[in-house]
Amino acid sequence: MSWLYEPEPGAHDLDESDFKARPNPKGNKPRTKIRPDHSGAALGMLIGIDKNRYQVLLQEGNYQVNATLAKELRNNGPAVGDIVSLAGDTSSDDGALSRIVRIEPRTTLLRRSADDSDQVERVIVANATQLMIVIAAANPEPRTRLVDRYLAAAYDAGLKPIICVTKTDLADPTEFLENFQGLSIPIIRTRSDSFQLSEVVDLLAGQTTVLVGHSGVGKSTLVNALSPEANRAVGVVNAVTGRGRQTSTSVRALALEDGWIIDTPGIRSFGLGHIDPKNLLRSFEDLWETIASCPRGCTHLIDSPDCALDEAVAKGVLGPQGASRVDSLRRLMTSLS
Repeated sequence: MSWLYEPEPGAHDLDESDFKARPNPKGNKPRTKIRPDHSGAALGMLIGIDKNRYQVLLQEGNYQVNATLAKELRNNGPAVGDIVSLAGDTSSDDGALSRIVRIEPRTTLLRRSADDSDQVERVIVANATQLMIVIAAANPEPRTRLVDRYLAAAYDAGLKPIICVTKTDLADPTEFLENFQGLSIPIIRTRSDSFQLSEVVDLLAGQTTVLVGHSGVGKSTLVNALSPEANRAVGVVNAVTGRGRQTSTSVRALALEDGWIIDTPGIRSFGLGHIDPKNLLRSFEDLWETIASCPRGCTHLIDSPDCALDEAVAKGVLGPQGASRVDSLRRLMTSLS
């Protein structure tokens, strides 16, 4: 028996035209690493995020559209306050859905980490200019060290800090505010029984201001007073634990007559594992001049020899709260190291 192929009489020799290529199950469009530049994409400000939907206010037309996130941005997505580029359907029609394809360069970035040992940063807000630290004079009680953390984050992000004390009709915050009397930052006092907002409005004019604070301090009440159409949920403080219940569950940017406010969920802890230690020192503005006179290589910690902070506390030149301020700085530096 012969194993050689012998064509049947009248048959022609086989060639490549007799074989058909298997179709590409993902389509016949060839793959390419060249991505579209989206040079003509529409620009808008990201004002809210709800699960996998992004609310963007278009610069041209000044109306809101819904968007998804392009695949290439899923590992490093935008934050509220970002200026983003949009492709796809950017019309105001019902059901229209565009796609965020690019994040424009940022001017500032407010971040936090899970704790002081965590180097992974969580982006909170982009492109803000001010950070308003909202604390209550009582119910819940104000926390000095949490304010110190907010101040450090503000200086690290390049934001101008403001302290706003709410519920001053319930308690006198004077003693608490003595901890920050050496700082050249605005301090506002408001009451829960009557809102006098003229001073607040003046400070917010022309700025993009982030509001941060412990749950229950009155951020949402303040936001609703400044922007009534915001309709942010207002919670109460637990009478047993003294803790507020988180009512704002997402970051949201709200337009004012002149400027923006960005409301954030209540935060009980604020990790600083990502910040530059130099910015931590600069956030203690009342101690900075003393720190500058320390010997070269001084760590400013409690066991650092010839630290100028110790001498200043011993002489009482830092005021009645000097020892407490130095202790707060050293606690933060120790937790970061």
